[in-house]
Amino acid sequence: MPVMEEHYTVGELAERAGISVRTLHHYDEIGLVVPSERTPGGYRSYRPADVERLAHVLAYRACGMPLEDIRIALDESGDGLIDHLTRQLDLINARLDALGRQRAALKKGLEAATMGINLGPEDRLEVFGEHDPGQYADEARERWGQTDAYRESHRRTSGYTKEDWQRLGAESEAIEQELAECLALGLPADAPRARAAAERHRLHIDTWFYPCSSEMHVGLADMYVADPRFTAHYDDRAPGLAEYVRDAVYANALADGS
Repeated sequence: MPVMEEHYTVGELAERAGISVRTLHHYDEIGLVVPSERTPGGYRSYRPADVERLAHVLAYRACGMPLEDIRIALDESGDGLIDHLTRQLDLINARLDALGRQRAALKKGLEAATMGINLGPEDRLEVFGEHDPGQYADEARERWGQTDAYRESHRRTSGYTKEDWQRLGAESEAIEQELAECLALGLPADAPRARAAAERHRLHIDTWFYPCSSEMHVGLADMYVADPRFTAHYDDRAPGLAEYVRDAVYANALADGS
C-alpha cells in the first residue's frame, strides 16, 4: 500500500512557519517558494520539500539576506543541506557579533547618560580609555540613587564638557600619584604630606561631584578597601595603596577633628 506524502495548505504552512498567508503568496509569485502541487480547486498544496525550502528562506531572511540573493543561493549555488546550514550559521554568528557590539555601545551610552556624562563614544574613549566611569552606573543608581550626594553629582556632571572631564581626570591622576609617592617614600599615613594629599582628594570630590565632609570621606575610604574593584584601582598603581589611602584619609579626618 503506497504511503501518502504529507502535504499542507497555505494556511496550515503559514501557521506552522509563523508567517502570514500573504507572505507565502508573495513567495509563490516571485518564484521563491512555489508549492509542488495545486488541488483540483486551484488551491496551493505544499509538500515536505517545499517546507524545507521555506525553512531555508526564513533562515536566510533572519540573517538579513535579500530575497533575490536567497533565490540565487537556493537555485543556482548547487549547495546541499549541510552547505546551506553552515552558511546560515556563519551569517547568524556574524549578525550576533554585530548586534553584540551595537548592544555594548548602546549600553555604554545609556550608562554614561545615567551618570551625566554627555560625551560621544570617541570623546569618552579619549577621556576615560578603558576605565569609563559609566560602567558602574546601574549599581551606583541602585545603591545611592536616592541620596542627595548622588543627585548633586548627577546635576553637576551632566553639564561637564570634554575639557572639564579632562581637567578633572588630570587632577585625580595627580592626587593619586602624590599618594603613591608618599607610600613609596615610606612616609607614615599620618605624615603631613600624606594628610595633605588626602585632603586634596577630599576637596577634589567636593569640587567636582558633591559636598564631601571628612565623615563622608572616611566612608568612601572604607569602601576603597572593602570593595575589590576599588582596591584594584589603587593597588594596580602601587601594591598596598588602597589601605594607605584609607589610613591617610582617617588621619586627615582626625586632624580635622571629625
